[in-house]
Amino acid sequence: MPTETSISFDSPELLWKVLTAKRWELLKVMVGAGPLALREIARRTGRAVKSVHMDVHALLDAGVIERRAAGFILPYDAVHVDFFLKAG
Repeated sequence: MPTETSISFDSPELLWKVLTAKRWELLKVMVGAGPLALREIARRTGRAVKSVHMDVHALLDAGVIERRAAGFILPYDAVHVDFFLKAG
């Protein structure tokens, strides 16, 4: 049975700062793809390498993706996001 890993953010604002729509698109092309070079991620998303570089490093800093010798990898088979809102 696979081990589940979770990443938490201190506030919803920080979550949205890290997981922008463009970065979510990066995760969508990376899930299950194995290690990918930066240029390949840019090609798959149809974005400029420079923009993808900035987003990849933000995801690296947040611990969402990892850098390996063969490229960048999303080390999870799936991504699940939970939100919890309560009164007060």
